[in-house]
Amino acid sequence: MSCKIFHRCGGCGKKQEFVNSGRFRVNANGNCVDVWLIYRCKKCKHSWNLTIYERTKPGKIPHDLFEAFQANDEDVAEEYGNNMDFLKRNKAELN
Repeated sequence: MSCKIFHRCGGCGKKQEFVNSGRFRVNANGNCVDVWLIYRCKKCKHSWNLTIYERTKPGKIPHDLFEAFQANDEDVAEEYGNNMDFLKRNKAELN
């Protein structure tokens, strides 16, 4: 079970609880990729992408991990959702 986190929701316009969607967004930009873990507002389902990798060469990401991101591996999503350093780095308010 992921930690309860709060963030200002762009859909609701106020601080709401966000839940781990268990899904990743992987976006290629030239020779680099960005990887985010997608969280959703518990009330309105507005998305909030938490940065895992930003402007990173795909070869610098462990192959198995990169494949897990692309496959939306729920166990990997859960690991990130319980990683306090990752959450704090993304300015998540923990409860």
